[in-house]
Amino acid sequence: MAKKDSPRSAADPARGRLSTPTDLGGNAVKDIAAAMNVLLADTFALFFKTKNFHWHVSGPHFRDYHLLLDDQSAEILATTDDMAERVRKLGGQTLKSPDQVVKMSRIAPNEADYVEPADMLAELMEDNRAQVAALRAAHDICDEHGDVATASLIENWIDAAEKRIWFLYETLRPAQSGGH
Repeated sequence: MAKKDSPRSAADPARGRLSTPTDLGGNAVKDIAAAMNVLLADTFALFFKTKNFHWHVSGPHFRDYHLLLDDQSAEILATTDDMAERVRKLGGQTLKSPDQVVKMSRIAPNEADYVEPADMLAELMEDNRAQVAALRAAHDICDEHGDVATASLIENWIDAAEKRIWFLYETLRPAQSGGH
């Protein structure tokens, strides 16, 4: 574990009016808040992309895909508040505008007029895989600073993203013939 820098207190004038007392050092708060804000931007972008595909899916599996993507988008959106509030609990500041989401997110948008349903699912599967990798990297930062609370939340978000990947993967698999 890395050497801890000195804990920051609410009396530290550099922290401003939004300070929150924590036993984590200033570098820990800075590093973890930065990682979490990028995750938050990615999560908002993944939510919007999933919802976009939910709104624009078509074809013979419309109902199944429409419901799957609606469920997944709701699950993704539900994590955003916990992410942002964790940053605030540490005394950091979080995203304040959609512009910050656009600037910080690593999830590429898809603004095509039409996307084949299977391509939608495959793209979302890859985006969720990228999200898992980013979550694991953020977990490593938390581990470096001894932030078990944020790491614990991240572990749950990894599990949820892996479940989304699993559902997307299974939905994309070709039907097996012969009843096996």
